[in-house]
Amino acid sequence: MTGVIMFALVVRFYLRDEQAAEGFDKLVAVTAPLIRNAEPGTLIYAVHKVKDAPLSRVFYELYASREAFDQHETNEHTKRFLAEREQYLTGVRVEFLDPPTGKGF
Repeated sequence: MTGVIMFALVVRFYLRDEQAAEGFDKLVAVTAPLIRNAEPGTLIYAVHKVKDAPLSRVFYELYASREAFDQHETNEHTKRFLAEREQYLTGVRVEFLDPPTGKGF
């Protein structure tokens, strides 16, 4: 992957309560396969539960380019996720990252 410019971000979601966490996780379970199957420019779309923070989820997203991210944002399954997630959240923190370095890059 040397010489390839990638686009990455980390998103932390803060969930309202346990019931909201369950609903959010179901929404992710429906959306993630659509991303995996329909978005070749989405290289990594990893969703993590946070140890010792049961009402948080962290997403790590790595795209082949900024254009691949922009395409991800225009897909119907992403738009639906973005709209539906709001009912479960108390907050969101998004951090855009510099291109990655390290093993595998």
